[in-house]
Amino acid sequence: TWHLKKIPQIVRERTFSLDSPKFEAKTKLELNSVCGIECQRKLPVPSLSDLKNLLSYETVFENGTRTLTEVNVLGAVLDPAGNTTTRRPSRKKRQIYGTDSRFSIYDKRFMTNFPFNTAVKISTGCSGILVSPKHVLTAAHCLHNGKDYVKGSKRLRVGLMKMKSRGNGRKRKGTSDGMPSFQWTRVKSTHIPKGWFKGVSGDVALDYDYAVLELKRPHKRKYMELGISPTIKMMPGSMIHFSGFDNDRSGQLVYRFCSISDESNDLFYQYCDAEPGSTGSGIYLRLKEPNKKKWKRKIIAVYSGHQWVDINGEQQDYNVAVRITPLKYAQICFWIHGNDENCTQG
Repeated sequence: TWHLKKIPQIVRERTFSLDSPKFEAKTKLELNSVCGIECQRKLPVPSLSDLKNLLSYETVFENGTRTLTEVNVLGAVLDPAGNTTTRRPSRKKRQIYGTDSRFSIYDKRFMTNFPFNTAVKISTGCSGILVSPKHVLTAAHCLHNGKDYVKGSKRLRVGLMKMKSRGNGRKRKGTSDGMPSFQWTRVKSTHIPKGWFKGVSGDVALDYDYAVLELKRPHKRKYMELGISPTIKMMPGSMIHFSGFDNDRSGQLVYRFCSISDESNDLFYQYCDAEPGSTGSGIYLRLKEPNKKKWKRKIIAVYSGHQWVDINGEQQDYNVAVRITPLKYAQICFWIHGNDENCTQG
């Protein structure tokens, strides 16, 4: 069951104008980190002043201007124990081998309907998920490498999957009736938490690998609601689901599900089969609504992708997702609504 939680408040304090970004960084769909599962567990719990700094955010507008908004955090519960677990994942090879457990969605009855039609493609090469009539949730590193915004993010676009119509006009060369294509929409503004700007070398940057894009026009589709990430033991079979546009299956929507192997306060670790391109996908659960028999899907994490880390002097890999904690729920909800009145319960 989805459990209601009281959400901390994110309150805007001051907004400053910044110089326009250079937009010269290269897009990296896979990241290198030095802080693995055990390292993440040992990170100190941020203080209130740390949280105010980490949850302040940059906004980049379509004309290239940029602002920094400082925030205050009210009602945050700083739990030193957090929700860590002592479970250890079985070591698995991340790249696909043997049986590929991914499913390409070909049938347009599925592709153009909920929940699969909430998956979108980002023009920098990643995936994302619709979380309001005008907002998309994705990974921060799809837009920014920790030091500068990536090439192409100045004229950022979001592609929504649609089916080509069987019109009477001429078919364009290389297309066929009933094949999927993308309807591209320009992005009006982008929000990235300041926690991501600690730099690629900063150990806690992975915890803040998420961003929200505001579209120029509403999309008129059913979108996926946000949910607060439960602990592994509160998930049916510890099972998660996500869909994205993997690079090795061009133009196809790829769905997968798997169990979560381990967790830290801010991250999930899992070994779903995935390839670059699916980064930024919204990870969702299906749980019952309180006091109702209906099931409801909600986004509880953002797929950050394949990570390499040093463990005892050796390079090891895993797949990581950024959990939507109460604080991150408050921030993303604030970005979507522009106030905290609609974000008191999550």
